[in-house]
Amino acid sequence: MEYNILVVDDEAEIADLIETYLINENYTVSTFYSAKEALECIRDTTFDLAILDIMMPEIDGFSLCREIRSKYTYPIIMLTAKDEETDKITGLTLGADDYVTKPFRPLELVARVKSQLRRYKKYNAAQNDSEDRSVIVHADITMDSKKHQCFLHGQPLTLTPTEFSILRILLENKGTVISAEELFHRIWQDEYYTKSNNTITVHIRHLREKLGDTLDHPKYITTIWGVGYKIEE
Repeated sequence: MEYNILVVDDEAEIADLIETYLINENYTVSTFYSAKEALECIRDTTFDLAILDIMMPEIDGFSLCREIRSKYTYPIIMLTAKDEETDKITGLTLGADDYVTKPFRPLELVARVKSQLRRYKKYNAAQNDSEDRSVIVHADITMDSKKHQCFLHGQPLTLTPTEFSILRILLENKGTVISAEELFHRIWQDEYYTKSNNTITVHIRHLREKLGDTLDHPKYITTIWGVGYKIEE
């Protein structure tokens, strides 16, 4: 399957390097050095994944991420400056699926891209294994894994692939506590996890916002401090 990837970074050397490595993987790549130019393309083109640098003049990566998420659910990987934890959290909160810290190894970025595309392909698959042929109903949530649709109070709930995966895992394991580490490995598979990694925490927070849930009085997702998360049976 041919994938179409968007790369936006005002540092031409980095953007061109990413493009070269992705083309070597037989991906179609649209590269922009200006977020303003990229915006026009985003509005007219459907991609399978976007790689966005955060620090860009005039229009930053957060604005691009917000624009994409207003229309599309394909994966977004943010490129962040070293140790800028606030940027990582902001990007994930806006709907980014992953982040890579500069300076980075190109092969690591390619591995992240492949991981996200695998999940995106599964997310959009018309047919899947027998596990996907079921409809899960819990309280006011209805999830159709085969069609990859989710409804809250009968209304469509727009979820990113990562949010859909987290909610699905929790729904399929109702009554069981799932640790952040287990969620991370089940979603990203072989990618590296440390206890300081807050990726799952931010996605859970964003998922709660969409569900109208709260940490103090959860209706759906309960935090078991020091252990993980669960949805009560």
